[in-house]
Amino acid sequence: MAELATLWIVRHGESTANVAATAAETSGAELIDLSHRDADVPLSPTGEEQARATGRWLAGLPEGRRPDVAVVSPYLRAVRTAELALAGTGVPASRDERLRDRELGILDGLTGHGVRQRYPEEAARRARLGKFYYRPPGGESWTDVALRLRALLGDLRRDHAGGRVLLFGHDALVFLLRYLVEGLTEAELMALTREQVIANCSVTAWSADATGRLTPDVFNDVAHLHRQGARPTREDEVHAEPV
Repeated sequence: MAELATLWIVRHGESTANVAATAAETSGAELIDLSHRDADVPLSPTGEEQARATGRWLAGLPEGRRPDVAVVSPYLRAVRTAELALAGTGVPASRDERLRDRELGILDGLTGHGVRQRYPEEAARRARLGKFYYRPPGGESWTDVALRLRALLGDLRRDHAGGRVLLFGHDALVFLLRYLVEGLTEAELMALTREQVIANCSVTAWSADATGRLTPDVFNDVAHLHRQGARPTREDEVHAEPV
């Protein structure tokens, strides 16, 4: 199957839930103070400025290096990031539910402390299975998300062969695209998740080499935010991690 010329993924700008999750974890609370369902969480004012700064970076790319198309998670924080970043660029955008954030099932809205207090058996099961394969009841494992991303990549390669595709999504998707595109092992992927927190509106990108294979360009890069005068943030998603 033909390869893409360039693939980018931008994590959404800082959301109100990112801020709430950080506050809850820091305070030792069991529950994250959320007023929206996950799909409807909006950007914070900082997140909106990050998205606009990303748009200024995109507008400054040479015409021959700009995205041909954008594909966006249907979750509001990603949709709004894409709207602000793509405004005035003429890049067509579509939504794809396969780019949604990882679903946490019964653990949704809980901090790591909250999971240990309310579902100690799940904390123990996750510790035994490991982050990659653990699936919370009613939710998804990392491998579940990888399956839907693998299907999306196949469609992108078929429909946009030789093209430049920009994705807007979530932190777990950034890690899992590296896993899929670069052929990482579980151990290599999990090492990355321990070493890195994906920054809001960070850019991760791959370009086709002389053989047509996608190779890494940048990972979790926020240089464009610094250049455009926006404050980078690295809040975690609302992802309860029991251990």
